[in-house]
Amino acid sequence: MAEQVYLTVDGSRMECLVAAPRESGIHPALVIAPHLPADRGLKADAFTDGVADRYARAGYVCAVPQVFHRQPVERERPEKRRHMHDDEVMMDLSAARDFLAARDDVDRGRIGVLGHCTGGRMAILAATRDGDYRAAIDFWGGGVNAPWGAGMKAPLDGVADIRCPVAGFFGNEDPSPSPQEVDELEAALRHHGKICEFHRYDGAGHAFQNFANPERFRANASEDAWTRAIDFLDRHLKA
Repeated sequence: MAEQVYLTVDGSRMECLVAAPRESGIHPALVIAPHLPADRGLKADAFTDGVADRYARAGYVCAVPQVFHRQPVERERPEKRRHMHDDEVMMDLSAARDFLAARDDVDRGRIGVLGHCTGGRMAILAATRDGDYRAAIDFWGGGVNAPWGAGMKAPLDGVADIRCPVAGFFGNEDPSPSPQEVDELEAALRHHGKICEFHRYDGAGHAFQNFANPERFRANASEDAWTRAIDFLDRHLKA
């Protein structure tokens, strides 16, 4: 069961959702970047809470930082997205990673990063800018080809700096990222010799794993992605 803790980042109080395996011992860990619908509270978003809990049951200590904490809660989501800045995102993700690394039940040498939607883009960003991650997963993260904030470099332009394996999961009916954008990211990773595996699903669009959104949820694609994602993490963080 995920619990709420609070971290101080850049002078701001940031909510962080934490879920850990029930088994005692030292575990690998995951920083999970949230999707935009978690902007009004991580615990209140059933999908975010469920994602953290499921990876914890798979043997990972998870921390989900509330990357929207600098903005007014009542601000509309498209406006929140426009106010995001990649340097601030990295502060928040790094704070969550440092929190995990300081725990007695975490092997600080085996921490990965993943995210869905905006969080998927953040996971790629984190992999380009933080060499301490040992695995990264992008679930339908659109906008990797554009920076957030003046003077920033788009995550796509930083893939040469990635030092960990990358996995991606995408619906072929998703407009953002479109199949063409996915192709571009995969091609860039392969061009730079990165270990990567991308999985694409026909009949699935954006947020196909989101069980809290019946219109978008696709059970078969979702379960296949869960299985493949956990296998990917087990190979690179548990081996």
